[in-house]
Amino acid sequence: MGSETVDPGGAARLRVVLAPDSFKESMTAARAADAMAAGVLAADPDADCVRIPMSDGGEGFADAIGTALAAERHRVRVTDARGGSTTATLVRSGDLAVIDVASAVGLALVAPRDRDVMAADSRGVGELIRAALDSGARRLVVGLGGSATNDGGAGMLQALGARLLDRDDRPVSPTPAGLRRLARVDLAGLDPRLEQVGIEAACDVTNPLLGPNGASAVFGPQKGATPEQVAELDRILEGMVRLSPPRAHDLATAPGAGAAGGLGWALMSFLGANTRPGVDLLAGTVGLAGAIRGASLVLTGEGSVDAQTLAGKTIAGVAGLAATAHVPCVVLAGRVGPGAEVLLDRGVTALLPILPEVTDLPTALRDGPANLEHAAAAVVRIFRAGRGDPSGVHHSDGR
Repeated sequence: MGSETVDPGGAARLRVVLAPDSFKESMTAARAADAMAAGVLAADPDADCVRIPMSDGGEGFADAIGTALAAERHRVRVTDARGGSTTATLVRSGDLAVIDVASAVGLALVAPRDRDVMAADSRGVGELIRAALDSGARRLVVGLGGSATNDGGAGMLQALGARLLDRDDRPVSPTPAGLRRLARVDLAGLDPRLEQVGIEAACDVTNPLLGPNGASAVFGPQKGATPEQVAELDRILEGMVRLSPPRAHDLATAPGAGAAGGLGWALMSFLGANTRPGVDLLAGTVGLAGAIRGASLVLTGEGSVDAQTLAGKTIAGVAGLAATAHVPCVVLAGRVGPGAEVLLDRGVTALLPILPEVTDLPTALRDGPANLEHAAAAVVRIFRAGRGDPSGVHHSDGR
């Protein structure tokens, strides 16, 4: 059940690994780790808190890699999902460049009232890749997740030199609304430097591009798509596949093709990227397995936990490492949704919603750090009282 370090006076000292993802629109992974640490220390001032902010490829992925590698961070002006301007993160270490989609065209960058997936595109991702090429990178890792787009990577490809044309060979917008007129994809102008760069896509989902489990059906609604738009988005992406080379047809069904509104498919099909679970990539970089092996308890969490959490998400990755090390792992979440209980068979000891009472979403987002701190404190108090068994905290099935 884990271990406790011993201070010079001989007293057992609780060692807690804090490895949360971001709580979307409430706090970053680093802020969440700090809130957890405050709660742990409120319950046990002598505890040793090991903060390891995590990401499965979405928000904060590049920053987390940058921290682990003590790498250079560059801020790059790019086009956001709605055609405005934002500043995205580019991390450089040796010949490696790391970016994440969320910092360029992230959903969190668009206010809920302004979300219009039919008018959103991924140009900013292509601009960020161009900046990595300009910096001399020979290896590129792209964190996929948290995007506001569902354009099949059309905007990214256009920014990298591809031409998207209608029946009269006139350019079309890379937004889904513009792609209704797409008749030809001309890849002759793609930046030739891409052929000299190895690309790895850090993916947080295993969804294919099309169909009931695809990008549009599963992730479109959270980006503002209506049921009618979901069906149209799927048809638009299907049209892109038909206009693409045979290899792209095959890759439409590959796990991760549906990541970030189809950016996973575009990276694999047109840029030759390989995919890898983002949480595994980051965990290996930061040495998470080694940190957990010496711990008494692991706390992880994110904004929402449900049946999809098993599909490449941070919590599943952290819990798996904790189970291997036989260390208890407690999940703290803003929301515990349907199907989350399956995690209790996959290395999670207990699930704990952090909300103390029913409230509206704006209040829950605003009070997220304080609620997370209080929840972490409660877990540690029960853990200490139960001598290492937090299973009585809360189970999603009511046990």
